Amino acid sequence: MNEPQNWWQNLLEQIKLYSRRLGAFLKKQGIALSAFLRKKFGQINFSRDWRFNVDVGLQTLRRLVLYFMSFLFILGALVLGLGLGYFSGLMSHEKVPSYNSMKRQIENINQSSELYFAKDVKLASVKSDLIRTQTKSGQISANLKKAIVATEDEDYYNHAGVVPKSLVRAVLADVTGLGTQTGGSTLTQQLVKMQLLSSETTWRRKAVEIMLALRIDKYFSKDQILESYLNVATFGRNNAGQNIAGVETAAQGLFGTSAAKLSLAQAAFIAGLPQSPSIYTPYRQDGTVKKDLTYSMKRKDVVLFRMYRHGDITKKAYEDAKKVDLRSQFQKPTTASTSTTKYGYMYNLLMSEAREILIKQLIKQNGRSVSKVEKDTQLYNRYWESADELLKQKGYRIDSTVNKDLYDQLESVTKTASVNFGQTYTETAYDDNLKKEVTITEKVQPGSVVLDNSTGAVLAFVGGQDFNENQINHAFSTKRSPGSSIKPLMIYGPAIENQVINSQTALADFPRAFGNYKPSDYGSTIQNRFVPTTEALEWSYNLPAVNLYYHLRNNTRVDVSTYMKKMGLDLTTDEYSQLGLALGGTKEGFTVEQNAAAFATFANQGSYLKPYVINKITAPNGSVIYQHKTKKTKVFSASTSYIMQEMLKKVVSAGTAANLSWQLNFNTSNVYGKTGTTNDYRDNWFVGSTPGITMATWLGYDNFYGNVHNLSSNASTINTTYWAQLANAIYQQDASLLKLNQTTSKPDNVQTHTVLANTGTNSGTVSYQGQSIAVTGNRVSALFNNHGPSNISAQFGIGGTAADYKLFFDYLQGIKNNYGVILHLDANGDVIESSTSTTDETETEDEENEEETAGNEENEDETTDPENENGANSSSTSSSSSTANSSSNTSSSANSSSTVTPETPATP
Repeated sequence: MNEPQNWWQNLLEQIKLYSRRLGAFLKKQGIALSAFLRKKFGQINFSRDWRFNVDVGLQTLRRLVLYFMSFLFILGALVLGLGLGYFSGLMSHEKVPSYNSMKRQIENINQSSELYFAKDVKLASVKSDLIRTQTKSGQISANLKKAIVATEDEDYYNHAGVVPKSLVRAVLADVTGLGTQTGGSTLTQQLVKMQLLSSETTWRRKAVEIMLALRIDKYFSKDQILESYLNVATFGRNNAGQNIAGVETAAQGLFGTSAAKLSLAQAAFIAGLPQSPSIYTPYRQDGTVKKDLTYSMKRKDVVLFRMYRHGDITKKAYEDAKKVDLRSQFQKPTTASTSTTKYGYMYNLLMSEAREILIKQLIKQNGRSVSKVEKDTQLYNRYWESADELLKQKGYRIDSTVNKDLYDQLESVTKTASVNFGQTYTETAYDDNLKKEVTITEKVQPGSVVLDNSTGAVLAFVGGQDFNENQINHAFSTKRSPGSSIKPLMIYGPAIENQVINSQTALADFPRAFGNYKPSDYGSTIQNRFVPTTEALEWSYNLPAVNLYYHLRNNTRVDVSTYMKKMGLDLTTDEYSQLGLALGGTKEGFTVEQNAAAFATFANQGSYLKPYVINKITAPNGSVIYQHKTKKTKVFSASTSYIMQEMLKKVVSAGTAANLSWQLNFNTSNVYGKTGTTNDYRDNWFVGSTPGITMATWLGYDNFYGNVHNLSSNASTINTTYWAQLANAIYQQDASLLKLNQTTSKPDNVQTHTVLANTGTNSGTVSYQGQSIAVTGNRVSALFNNHGPSNISAQFGIGGTAADYKLFFDYLQGIKNNYGVILHLDANGDVIESSTSTTDETETEDEENEEETAGNEENEDETTDPENENGANSSSTSSSSSTANSSSNTSSSANSSSTVTPETPATP
């Protein structure tokens, strides 16, 4: 950091010089004043005492002036010292760039940033609306070089990179707000700003600019610096309407000639453009010449005058060049060539993520609060534009986590699988922006995200069917109601964590009204029995989930929102107050990325990892300005996560995603997941994990212009099949990612006990309505989170009413009733019929398969209104699956926040 020394010494010498001049001036004026007074008083017949008093007064005045001058000097020295200290403080942590680093940056005209897949595989260069062509100094007109110097920096060949008096003038202008057009930047400083720094306007950036300008001037010749400047400066638009930079591009784009062959008038015109390219450029955005070129031509004349004043041209040359009709020499309009990006979803995602990172860095560099700036739309937009400019013009490198080969494989699978996603609709709609009827095509869109469980890195994703047809990224940009995929995260996970349930706790699935809200299982059915927790999750029954959520909110006071927030899922207080939320009814919902990351918490022993797609960002000088750091947020205990994994494995082995077990090309013993379907089959989800990865898939329509298109009733089977195809592709590409042979060790706090299959408790005798009833029966293994089974009691389950328990105990004593008989409800939620009980544990596998193929589809509810994909002002019910061994569900509602529709259980 020794480069600034000569400049500061120069500045000190100038201050001393100005101080001496000021002192001499004041002294001279004091002597003149004294002589004047003596002369005047001398003309009067004063006594000697009066003359003596005048002399004393003059001496006193002179001393006061000297004292004032000394004070000014000391004050100036103090200000200078503070300035030097401030400058040193700003520079103390600034890395001094090497010669090679500076050379690479100032000579690099390809300033677009570069985007990379993982493993150093290039994706693309950032599209820039700025085009430029490099040329050597010897191929640039001497007139153009002289014009630039005379206009932008007339003392260019004499200073050391900065001009102290210009800096002082610029600082005063900035502080006082007066004379803001005085400038202060030399050509060297302008080159530094364009090639080495961002466009922020902080004192720190200005200090760095000064340091770099001094360093560049020391290591590079004036001709090298000028050549680099002329290759990167912006010059408005060309005749194709493109933004241009570099004098060769400007010469060709404006006059159809090379920079070496420019006439004096043409050179002066181009030299005048950098001050304000958008105002002085002769071309519009469509490539046509502006009608009014008054400002442009006046600017050209100003440049010519400065060249004349600077001694670069004669007066005759000056006068002749002013008379040249340049309008007739401008190029005729043409059309710019267009280019397409192969990886559209990937390109846009990386640009968006990188821009957000740079925005936050710029805000923090300016000492502002990110959260406060985000609330100020106008201010935030300015930072957005600055970050966008950095990416397009400053040559950053963005390295992502996405594996190109894996990405390509998922794209290929999606293209093949999309023929089975559902119907395509073509229709007309009125576009308010275009003010006309437009033809739109609505396809079922997929969204998928593959996460590395151990890091949160996005390994691959699917943004949609075809980027050229639909640019919406359905994996990261759209929020949809999660349906029953929310149940493990918001209900069962917190319940196990707080020892409210074990894996076999009995949950009520009987007709029940919560005010006007009457939830049901799929197909407006009710199981009419106590259902074990694992089975309720396996078949995604709705009533047990609603009863458990009600119990958590009102009896245990477990705040489920704390768990959701830790997993990056933000919902409103109003949403949490709606029981329909237990079935996935939300106003906006979650992105596929959010749902996948939250579900991956179970794979990480209860720790949430925020997903990320950018690994690092490297600045043009080679320094890494951003490096992702994995941060874990503890949500659940390892024991809760283990129990949830074991329960969710049943979904894949026998429940609503059972078709995975025969469609996957690998051992599924360590695969677990959860299905989810929203009302009227609006959205369908499957989120699944192996020990190595978590992958979420979503299917649905965008429903542009208020259209209402829904998936088919077998959407759940279609989606799990699609998930299996993607998983098989990953397995084929790199089986090690899945870590299929890795098993989760059973934590010490997980206790295994045998409990009664029908109560989830120990066996024993219950006093019920004056009778002692022995409660026994088949026993099953249950998992507990650091506690043991409770003893049997008259109210052993969660959510049951007195009538429900009476039905159970009567049935237990051999009294014939409809316990375990599936009930069917009408539109009002009233029982209309019943079907044969399916609770008989001797039911054969053939009977189960027959029921499944008969269309027992699981249906999962959300709180969104069918007419409003965002779920605002909606009301709903939910549904879930049917029998003890196979089932489906739907719901009807009056007072919840949404009606949710089923998902179809997989049919082997």
